[in-house]
Amino acid sequence: QVQLVESGGGSVQAGGSLRLSCVVFGYTNDFYCMGWFRQAPGKERERVATFLVGEGTTDYGDSVKGRFTISRDNARNTLYLQMNSLKPEDTAIYYCAAAYANWRCTTNNYYYWGQGTQVTVSS
Repeated sequence: QVQLVESGGGSVQAGGSLRLSCVVFGYTNDFYCMGWFRQAPGKERERVATFLVGEGTTDYGDSVKGRFTISRDNARNTLYLQMNSLKPEDTAIYYCAAAYANWRCTTNNYYYWGQGTQVTVSS
């Protein structure tokens, strides 16, 4: 049974940095894609960053380009999100997600989700 477990959230002042981690348990075949999403109160879920596993390529939402970096450590079965130059509008619950099917990746309809970790950025 696949399980994604996030950690690394917390409170930080604007301009600061945080690194989120997502450890994957229980998978036998590699995913097609992994990603980070976020949801702020009263807002729709937003795609933050995508990692295409086979190609090793990344893609970012416009609001985080140049500030956030997604990466993966295969040996540790861990996905990371390095967040720099944080802004109050980055405040949200951040979720790690993964999918085996290409169509789920291209439509942001990921199958596996973590429980989320809270990130709060104060001005």
